[in-house]
Formats: sequence, structure tokens, C-alpha cells
Amino acid sequence: MGKSRNPRRGGTAAEAVVEAVDGGLAELIPDRDRARAWTLLIDGAPQSHVDLADPAYLSFEYQRCLGHVIDLVAPPGKPVHAVHLGGGALTLARYVAATRPRSTQQVVERDATLVQLVRRELPLDPNARIRVRSVDAREGLAKVPDGWADLVIADVFSGTRTPAHLTSTEFLDEVRRALKPGGCYAANLADGPPLAHLRGQIATAAARFSELALVADPTVLRGKRFGNAVLVACDHPLPVAELTRRAASDPHPARVEHGSTLKDFTGGAVPVTDAAAVASPAPPPSVFR
Repeated sequence: MGKSRNPRRGGTAAEAVVEAVDGGLAELIPDRDRARAWTLLIDGAPQSHVDLADPAYLSFEYQRCLGHVIDLVAPPGKPVHAVHLGGGALTLARYVAATRPRSTQQVVERDATLVQLVRRELPLDPNARIRVRSVDAREGLAKVPDGWADLVIADVFSGTRTPAHLTSTEFLDEVRRALKPGGCYAANLADGPPLAHLRGQIATAAARFSELALVADPTVLRGKRFGNAVLVACDHPLPVAELTRRAASDPHPARVEHGSTLKDFTGGAVPVTDAAAVASPAPPPSVFR
């Protein structure tokens, strides 16, 4: 195990930082195209990308989709209360702080050693109102006051899989409890053919929220490859037209499904309960090559 020059300092070109964390071997790899940007990998799987000089820049496709949700959850620039389940390099919390100053945020990231590494090597803006709790995501969510959050974002992976207890209707009951009336839930989901996990998650969200949208690469939606999809759920009409426009204009265009088309996509899948929940499927090794 080695560790490079601290990326906060000036001088010669940055080199990778490699350290053991609770969840495996963490690597912070400098982005050669952006002077103060870094990619976080855990056991070789990309987790986050952060540009310290421009925290509003989102590199990963699924994080851009979540960024669109953040942009549309309230009028531009308005502060929000946000809960992030899963922290990684705190990319999305930094994005909220940059695009919605004076927002108050809670991040729940179980890997305390990873949090220490990120805080040390990729320091947060000291003026950002971001609190990080190093506990299990569902345990941390249970401590959020009733009706506190404008937005709950779930982006939790143990290795490369979402833990089973974060896929159920009981979990979504906790999400609903924490949300303000009119608040939104957004989740980063990962699946591949035959998309059984993704269909089940849509059915589960539909059992608890009246309005849903799904944002993903068309090839993922067609079951042609393993990839990410962002599920958005709330109890008021979603800004589907604007979300569609933004997703279509991304460097890697995504498609938005909603309404009857999304219901048809579930193919009769039933909601997932704690008793029946399983972790999301592991990606094939070729995904990270």
C-alpha cells in the first residue's frame, strides 16, 4: 500500500493516493484533463469523480442524471435540505453546496475510514453545511427528523452491489417519513439483462409514490448491457419534459421513461419487502475493463 503527495498542495503533477479503507482498497486517481479533479475507485470499481476547482462539474453519467434532479427539485439557487445515503467522495453533496448555497445536508456513509481519507485529501468547502455520519444508510436515515428533507438521494453500494435492506418497501417507508410534503426521492440503481432488479425497484417505488420517472441509457433499458439507471419518485407531478430535455442533451444521452410506458416496463414485477429483498446483481467483470 502506498500514498502519494497530498493533492491539496501545489508543485509537481499529482500522483495517485492509495489506502486501505473499511470497504476495500481505495484509490484516488488524478484526472489528467482537469488540474484539481480526482476519481475515487474502491477495489478497482469507479465510485466518484470530484473536481475541487469546479464542484458543479459532474463527470459520471449517473451523477449527471442525479444533478438534473437536484437542479429541478426546487427553483434555481434555492437552498434545500438534502440527505445523501452513500457518500463516496461527497460529489453530489459538493454539487448541492455549489449550486444551492446555504443548503443544509446530511451524508450517511458507513465507511468511516473512507470519509477520513476524502476529508483529508479532497477537503470540503468549510462554509458548506454538510454533516457526515458514519453509520449504516438505513440507520442514518432513521435519525433524520420527520418531514425534514426536500430530497433524499440513495447511492449506496457495498462493493458493487446495493445492499438488500435498501431495496424494500419498508426502506421507502423510512424515506417517505423523512421527506417533506412535495419532497423527492432519487436512487442510483445498477442492473443488467434481464433487468429483474430494476423492474422490481420500479414496482417497489410505485407502491409508495404516485409519480415516477426513470432515466437511463437506452441500451441499458433495452437490456443490452449492464449499467446505471436513476429512479425518481415523489407525490406530485415531475418536471418530465425538462428532465427529458436535459438527459437528452448530456454527452451520453439518456432516455426518460414515465407514466404508462414505465408501468409497462415493469412487466408485472411485484414490490420488494424486507422479507424477500436481495442485493442488486454484481456487474460482469467486463464493466470495469
